[in-house]
Amino acid sequence: METAMQTQGLSLAMIILHNQALPLASRIAGTLLCHINPAGWRTPTIATVTRSPIHSTASKCFLPSQRVKPIAAQPVGSVLQKSCSILQHLCTKQHETVDPYVLLEGELRHIYQDIREEIVLATNHPELGRIATYYFDGQGKALRPMITILMAKALHSDRPVTQGQRQIAMISEMIHTASLVHDDVIDQSFARRGKPSVNVLWNQQQVAQAGDYILAVVSMMLARLQHNDVTLILSEILADLVQGELMQLDTKETENERFAHYFARSYRKTASLIANSLKAVAVLTGVGERTAEISFQYGRNLGLAFQLVDDLLDFVSSAEAMGKPAAVDLKLGLATAPVLFACEKFPELNAMIVRRFRGEGDTERAYELVHRSEGLEQTRFLARKHCAEARRLASQFDESPYQQALVVVCDFVLNRMK
Repeated sequence: METAMQTQGLSLAMIILHNQALPLASRIAGTLLCHINPAGWRTPTIATVTRSPIHSTASKCFLPSQRVKPIAAQPVGSVLQKSCSILQHLCTKQHETVDPYVLLEGELRHIYQDIREEIVLATNHPELGRIATYYFDGQGKALRPMITILMAKALHSDRPVTQGQRQIAMISEMIHTASLVHDDVIDQSFARRGKPSVNVLWNQQQVAQAGDYILAVVSMMLARLQHNDVTLILSEILADLVQGELMQLDTKETENERFAHYFARSYRKTASLIANSLKAVAVLTGVGERTAEISFQYGRNLGLAFQLVDDLLDFVSSAEAMGKPAAVDLKLGLATAPVLFACEKFPELNAMIVRRFRGEGDTERAYELVHRSEGLEQTRFLARKHCAEARRLASQFDESPYQQALVVVCDFVLNRMK
């Protein structure tokens, strides 16, 4: 685990150096960028439906307009360059930037070991335990538990992390990993995190049961929390994951429908886990409804940005760098943000989307057209907007190293390479 955290520290090094040089400007830029609305962009409100006692209010989702091409009208680079140039003159002080993994080293050191113990202790079937713990080898980023514990500390920096808060952090990683196990079966993957995927080493029936078993252990851990509101909030994650997986089977006809469908799917498959984990830890901490909602919206925007960057990396990173196959979404028939944006310049992609890239040469042609379009730049710009909104929300917490780390996490998500 120490090696994994050192790796993450190195990956954050460039971000930290940049933020130390211009931290205040970066924070103000993030706030301003949230309100920048280049020609051709609109920010409709989409209601976030929740079933727990604490209801989420309508939240912003940044969608492209059909009428004007935003990147051509106002390049992302020039927007950021102008913003930072102006803000440099406004900086009067600097804040020390923290490395979240170093800050939480003590809390995260044994997170995977504790998860493995929870799984193994709950079964007397050695093979099931081996399959279920295969991905809990300490080689993951531990991003979700890290963010969850950060939020717990940001809400009350003067208090130690409670056992219940730590359990929520573990649960978030276990639900995420169970979804990866099931994804490997559904997608017939052959690699994950730079090593053979579970369905290469075991048969599909065993793997599917191992994924189910991880979720069964999660349910036992939830019961031990003895907190009905937290249980309801975290149960929404499971419902969203299943719905998100089924949404991948749908194909929409119009551009607006596709983007709305893409964001709804991205929320359910990725952002819901982060958003509801942070909301759960806030509720368990005993903060008010408004603070719990801010925690939720921070996680929601961070999760959407994470998915946008993930979809971007599918087109620009090698399989070796990502630890899993590249261009996998096209091969699965999925139209992600880079493809949807590329449709504006290359309408021939619309027919490929409808037939889910099953025509001869579709995946290769779509891959080429995405790289010839502004789709990748527009996707990164959209991720940047969601990160800016997450930074703005993080700024509403009391200032502390943990609050600052929530801001640094936004930069890490935006600039990650795998």
